[in-house]
Amino acid sequence: MEAVRGDGRWCVVTGGRGFAARHLVTMLLRSGEWRVRVADLGPAITLDRDEEEGFLGAALREGQAVYVSADLRDKAQVARAFEGAEVVFHMAAPDSSINNFHLHYGVNVDGTKNVIDTCIRCKVKRLIYTSSPSVVFDGVHGIFNADESMPYPDKFNDSYSETKADAEKLVMRANGREGLLTCCIRPSSIFGPGDKLMVPSLVAAARAGKSKYIIGDGNNYYDFTYVENVAYGHVCAEKTLSSEDGAKIAAGKTYFITNMEPIKFWEFMSLILEGLGYERPSVKIPVSVMMPVAHVVEWTYQKFAKYGMKVPQLTPSRIRLLSCNRTFSCSRAKEQLGYEPLVSLKDGVKRTVESYSHLQAQNHRSISKASIFLGNGNLAKTVLWEDAKQTVTVLLLLAVIYYHLFTCGYTFITAMAKLLSLTALFLFIHGMLPSNLFGHKVEKLEASNFHITQAQAHHIANSISSNWNSLVSALRSLCRGNDWLLFLKAC
Repeated sequence: MEAVRGDGRWCVVTGGRGFAARHLVTMLLRSGEWRVRVADLGPAITLDRDEEEGFLGAALREGQAVYVSADLRDKAQVARAFEGAEVVFHMAAPDSSINNFHLHYGVNVDGTKNVIDTCIRCKVKRLIYTSSPSVVFDGVHGIFNADESMPYPDKFNDSYSETKADAEKLVMRANGREGLLTCCIRPSSIFGPGDKLMVPSLVAAARAGKSKYIIGDGNNYYDFTYVENVAYGHVCAEKTLSSEDGAKIAAGKTYFITNMEPIKFWEFMSLILEGLGYERPSVKIPVSVMMPVAHVVEWTYQKFAKYGMKVPQLTPSRIRLLSCNRTFSCSRAKEQLGYEPLVSLKDGVKRTVESYSHLQAQNHRSISKASIFLGNGNLAKTVLWEDAKQTVTVLLLLAVIYYHLFTCGYTFITAMAKLLSLTALFLFIHGMLPSNLFGHKVEKLEASNFHITQAQAHHIANSISSNWNSLVSALRSLCRGNDWLLFLKAC
C-alpha cells in the first residue's frame, strides 16, 4: 500500500509504538498532511505483518515516517527526536498497572518537563498531551458524567494517576511560553485492535476459570473509548489549536474523550468475553471481601518484586477501578474541538472481537495449571467453579455440616445422628419428586448408587480386619515392652 505524501511538515508522536499511539500514527499518515516521526524506547522499530503492508510500512520506506529511539528522561535524545517538528503528540507513559512511583515520576513528570523544555527550544508550535481521566479519581468516590471543572482529588488512587496529574499541570502551565500552544486529552478506558492489556488479560482470566466473578454489585457504569476515536480526538485538538480562533478557545485546556455511550462495566466485559466464546461473569463478590485479599497481594508484590515476582492483577487500586462508576461528559470536546466518535461502541466491540480471533475459546484446548494440580476431575470443577451448580451444592453441604458439628453445641454423636436424619429426609423427598418439575428435569438417584457388590464388601471387610489386627499386634508388643523402638515411634 502506498502512503499519501505529506506537504513536508513534521510531527512527533512520543511513545509511538504504544497501543493508542499506533492508531494515531496511522491516522496522521492517512491524512496526507503530515510526515511522522515515531519516537519510542526501543533501539529499532519492528513491524508486524499488517503494519509492514499498511501505511506505516510504506511511509517508512518512502521517508514519510521515520523511527527515532528516545528515552524521554534524556534531553539530548528528546532534542534529536523533536528537531524541525511543528507539532508534538506526547503519548508516552509506563504501563498504568505497574504501581511504581519512581518509574511513573521519572517518565510522566521528569520526562514531560524535558518534552516541554525541548518543545520551546526547538520552537515546536503545538503540544498535545495524552493525559487520563484517572487524574480526577480518588479511588473512593464514583464519578458520574463529570466535566472538566471537576478538581484534582486530595489523594489519588495510585502513582500512575498522581504523576499523570502532575504532568498535566506542567503542560497546562507551559501554554503560551514563547509561543507554544498546549492542551490535554483525557481518553477514558481505551479498547480496540492491538490492545495488549485488557483483552489478553480477560482471556487469560477466562481460561483460568476466573472470569465468572463480578467484583461489587455489577451496576457500576463506565465510559469506554474505541481507540480510533481516541486518535481522532488528538487530531481534532491539533486542528483546533492550529487556527487562531481555535487556539483562543482550546489552548491551555483539558478535554475528556469517550464514545459518549456509558455502559455497565461488567456488561462491556461480558460483550467481549461472549464475543470470543467465553462465559460471561455472573458470580458477584463484595468489594469488602476482595479488598483485604488485594492488600495482602500488593504487600507480597512489594516485598518480592525484586526477586522477579510478576505484577499482580489483584491490587487495591484495580479493585476500586472495577467497582466504581466512571463516566465523563464530552460536551466541551464536542463544542470546542468538533469531536464526534467515528466508531460506535457496538461496532468497536465487533471490530475488537474480530481482531482477536486467535484468542477464541474454540482455539483453546489446554488445561489450566490449577485444574491439573487438582486432578482435572470433579474436585477441579468444584473448586475452580467450572460447574456452578456442583460448587453451590458442595458449599451448602459444607455449611450444614459445619453448623451441626461446630456451632450448634451438639455432641458429636447427636450431630452425626441429625446429619443422617437430614440425609434420609432429603433422599425421601428427592425420591418423591416427579421427573419433571416446573419445566426442569429432576435427575433421579438410581437405587444402584447405594448398592455394594459382594467383591466391594469383601474388600472393605478385609481392610478393616487387617487394620484391626495390625493395631492389636502393635499394642500387644508395646504392652510387653519387647520393642522399644516401636514404642518411641508411636510416641
